[in-house]
Order: sequence, then structure tokens, then C-alpha cells
Amino acid sequence: MIRSHVLICGGTGCTSGGSQAIADNLKAELERLGLQDEVQVIRTGCFGLCAMGPIMIVYPEGTYYSRVKPEDVKEIAEEHFLKGRIVERLVHKEEAGQKLEDVPALGETNFYKTQMRVALRNCGVINPENIEEYIAMDGYAALGKVLTEMTPAEVIDVMKKSGLRGRGGAGFPTGMKWQFAAANEADQKYVVCNADEGDPGAFMDRSVLEGDPHAVLEAMAIAGYAIGASKGYIYVRAEYPIAVKRLEIAIGQAREYGLLGEDIFGTGFNFDIDVRLGAGAFVCGEETALLTSIEGNRGEPRNKPPFPANKGLFGKPTIINNVET
Repeated sequence: MIRSHVLICGGTGCTSGGSQAIADNLKAELERLGLQDEVQVIRTGCFGLCAMGPIMIVYPEGTYYSRVKPEDVKEIAEEHFLKGRIVERLVHKEEAGQKLEDVPALGETNFYKTQMRVALRNCGVINPENIEEYIAMDGYAALGKVLTEMTPAEVIDVMKKSGLRGRGGAGFPTGMKWQFAAANEADQKYVVCNADEGDPGAFMDRSVLEGDPHAVLEAMAIAGYAIGASKGYIYVRAEYPIAVKRLEIAIGQAREYGLLGEDIFGTGFNFDIDVRLGAGAFVCGEETALLTSIEGNRGEPRNKPPFPANKGLFGKPTIINNVET
């Protein structure tokens, strides 16, 4: 019987600080102590407190350890999991000298208490490499509802009424963009996710892809249904190896579960996704340059009009949305 769940940040920041070694060492220590069947170790996406990493959170008590090092693992295993004593020196405290009993729960810390997470709702909560954990958080339920209960026009209407705008910076109404692409008749249409995050020090897209890749896949499939597309591409920079790995794992799992590919949910809707790696050119964050790069050419912007919704990837109607969108 599992009595404790240990969440260890598997984002880029904490991974660079040794979180993979921490997870591996902890599993080895738990096995040495005979606790491997009582304590489950899970690597998640980013918690958001990268300066405090590597981060480890133990549930159900919610103990939040920060700046954990691989050499701390033995003490944590023996004290916390074997003897039931919290390792106070590693507990994250917002104020110097704060007593252990006064340390707030993670959700009540200054960093978290004013947040309402939307795009990041599952980051730091689930194992991004396990589709069943995403499904347990109502993952792919929206896709199922859309395919079995709604028409493409109804989906677009919901998007327009939501007021959602492009999160990449331009702020163009997403529902309107989808409507333009849906109105164009073609033998093939495309959905493209722009994950080429070019701004220096901007890692919003990376956090979502590393921590909740299935959310991006599900949303792309919904977009494909809305505009009549059967193919999607995620254009992500090669400098994000963890994001690329988790996307490829997620795509493989979604295909295995019948959530990508042919006849999804038995509705006759076909949609699949491939990953394309960018070489890091800043200009490829511009949508038409990105399309040119996917086509195998030098990433150079094209003149508009025509806009991608009319003539985009391979000359076909295409919608391009940012990861957060």
C-alpha cells in the first residue's frame, strides 16, 4: 500500500541541478530500507520556484523540501520515510528562523496564494510521461465531448465567445482565426503549434510542454476538428530536449490509446501530430517563417496576404497557435 507520494521537479531548471540523480538515489534508498512498496517517487513538470530547486514535495503531509542535493537523499529516506521525522533544515521557509509549525502549506505561500493556474494547472502535479495521470485529471474529456456532442461550428462559436486571444504576443482572437481557416475548402488543412520561444529568458512554452504535453496534443486535436484538419505539427526548438522527449512520449501514448490517429472515439475523425525541431533562429518565431522552415526551406518570412488561414503550410489553409493558446 502506497502511504507517501514524492513529487520531484523534472523541469529543466531542477534537472540541471541534479533532480534526476535525486530521484534515482531516493528509489535506491527506499529499496535498501524496504520501503519501495510504500513510497512512490514521481518526476513532474516545473513547480515554478526554479530558484529554490531542486524541489521535492512529500504528500499527504505536503512537506516542501527545497535546494535538495543528491547527498541529502539518504538522510531524507532514513529520517522522513523510515522514522517519520521531517528534515527541518531542508524545508522551504519564507522567513529566516521560521518555526516548522509556522511554515504555510505550499498553496498558501506568497508565491502561490494569489495564483489561479490555467495553462499550468497540471504542471508540478502529474507525471508528464504518464497518459493515465493526465486522463485522471479529466484529460481528453474535452476532446471526447467535442467529437461526440458538438459540430465544428459550435466549437468555433465557443472559442469566439470565450474571448481567447493569441498568447504569443499579437493577441488576435483565436476563434476568428479558426473560423477563417474553417471557411476555406481544401483537400488538406493543418494545425501548427508554435513552440519556437525566441525571446531571451522566456520559458513559458517550455514549462507547459515539459509539464503537461498531453494538454497541447488534446487542444490541437480539438482545433483540427474545428477547422477540418487531419494533420498537426509542433515546431519546437532543439534547445528544449526534455520538452521534445516528453512530446514524443506523449504522442506515442496518445496513438496507443487511440486518441491520435484514425477514427478517434469511433467518430470517423482522423488527426495525427508530428514534431519538427527548429535550429534556434529567432525569425522562425514569426508564423510564416516557421511554416517555411517546416517545409524544409530557409526560415524567411513571407509577404501577407495571403494569410496562413488561407494559404499556409504547403499552400494549404493552416492555423498557427502559440503553446499557451
